[in-house]
Amino acid sequence: MLRRNIRLRREYLYRKSLEGKERLLYEKKRKIKEALEEGKPIPTELRNEEAALRQEIDLEDNYTSIPKTHIDDEYANATVRDPKILLTTSRDPSAPLVQFVKELKFVFPNAERMNRGGQVISEIIESCRAHEFTDVILVHEHRGIPDGLIISHLPFGPTAYFGLLNVVTRHDIKDKKAIGTMPEAYPHLILDNFKTKLGERTANILKHLFPVPKPDTKRIVTFANRSDYISFRHHIYEKPGGPKSVELKEIGPRFELRLYQVKLGTMEQSEAQIEWVIRPYMNTTKKRSFIGNEPEPDDKRKRNKA
Repeated sequence: MLRRNIRLRREYLYRKSLEGKERLLYEKKRKIKEALEEGKPIPTELRNEEAALRQEIDLEDNYTSIPKTHIDDEYANATVRDPKILLTTSRDPSAPLVQFVKELKFVFPNAERMNRGGQVISEIIESCRAHEFTDVILVHEHRGIPDGLIISHLPFGPTAYFGLLNVVTRHDIKDKKAIGTMPEAYPHLILDNFKTKLGERTANILKHLFPVPKPDTKRIVTFANRSDYISFRHHIYEKPGGPKSVELKEIGPRFELRLYQVKLGTMEQSEAQIEWVIRPYMNTTKKRSFIGNEPEPDDKRKRNKA
């Protein structure tokens, strides 16, 4: 099993190393296509390769003409089978952290919770690969308050590191009748304001934690990005007065996520390439948003219209 994983990892890294060459070849083909369609002469630097490239263009279809990336390899099987998630914590978890992870188990369908004990991360990842888990979620705490969440996709990555803020669990709410019971139906997903390339990457990591729901399910999970803080909300809806009257009911838990690193590898691989990481100077760039586009203030909109 270990040799097989090493071989698969090497094949994945080799395919990733070919991306630059494939992208360069794609740009050359695109220039030739544009020149032929517009009736312009072939660019001078491509005239020696024109015959070979035109032959390749003729053999391509809509599926093969666009080069594939390592992201396609990471989630190649995502549409074939439902996600299978392992939830665990840092060592010696406090009671609030254990309660929070218990609630997360119901948030993510097909999730299994495991007591960490004395196991190291590499053992957990190898065990999950052997049992065909698709993701591992590790939750950290600081003085009894959950403050970090790591999502690692198997078998090759990526791994996303989030800060965890403003956690409110169902257990913290005194009025149990107001929040009701937690349904286990597959939820509909709302991913709001993930507009940039990093935002699309983050949304891709989050959405593949959930299987495809049935059209008539009444459970909704929302990830809403504002100023690079991703708010998680969990609702069910009802139609008490027919199709035109909809009532939303929050059933918890709720929390905020702040992305601070994306790594091209699994959790235990310290040598894996870092795709994106937040830097100290980024905290001062208030006007710039890395995950989504910020809406303009109302007074600025009025000035632009005037």
